[in-house]
Amino acid sequence: MQYPTLDRFLEKDAALSGTTPLAMIFVEDDVEVATTLRHHLQCGFGTVLALMPDTFSLPQDVETRVHRISFDCGPESAVSAAVNRVIEAAPGRWMYYCYNAEYLFYPFCETRSVGEMLAFHLEERRDAMLTYVIDLYADDLEHSPNGVSLDRAHLDKSGYYALARTDPVTGHPMERQLDFFGGVRWRFEEHIPKDSRKIDRIALFRTAPGLELRANHTFADQEYNTYACPWHHNLTAAICSFRTAKALKRNPGSKFDIHSFRWHNSTPFEWHSRQLLDLGLMEPGQWF
Repeated sequence: MQYPTLDRFLEKDAALSGTTPLAMIFVEDDVEVATTLRHHLQCGFGTVLALMPDTFSLPQDVETRVHRISFDCGPESAVSAAVNRVIEAAPGRWMYYCYNAEYLFYPFCETRSVGEMLAFHLEERRDAMLTYVIDLYADDLEHSPNGVSLDRAHLDKSGYYALARTDPVTGHPMERQLDFFGGVRWRFEEHIPKDSRKIDRIALFRTAPGLELRANHTFADQEYNTYACPWHHNLTAAICSFRTAKALKRNPGSKFDIHSFRWHNSTPFEWHSRQLLDLGLMEPGQWF
């Protein structure tokens, strides 16, 4: 189905009344749009929204399985505002959001659906899940000048770290909240705005009345921003993303300064959850 605006979708579509997890894919450019949508359909999301410009095309096999909504990601806070509109329209439902050329991985995703994972997460009295945005990049920028290559994707196998997140009012560390850094954003931080250097995102969450996503990928409800419950470690997931590499090779201020994203800690991405678990880039918690 196609909709001229998000308002029209919210008014007309019965998909919001479902109970399966819902994915919102925000399309910023025409890079790997179809593969992103196919990946999340394969994860088991029952409803997939493709919020994208009208000028981009989709293969028929994808277009018939998603809800296409005309949308422009460019205006400031457009994405967070759209997510909040969908949250308001479907309370009590698990949701997820990402951008094109980003791919969700979670523990054992090759054999288990995202719905199975979130059902377990809810049993642990968790309404949100921390995801780490892991930068992917092409190993050869002469061959892939936009920084994107599915066949030759690489990621950093080390160089990730966390800092205490402080309360802006009191200046004290916030309980069970950390700011995470690493990847291409860390190695090329001189080209990255300070507010965009973190790699943590609360991308999986269960909606509730009054829940509000903020523009910095955190929620107004502070418990949603925690990485674990008070009594043990919980599941976390990873979003493997070409978004930073694309931006650095597109922006004039960095395009000609970066000749390669590879360094001595680069390793080929295997497109498998086991690699991310072995590297410590996501946590299975108590889920076996």
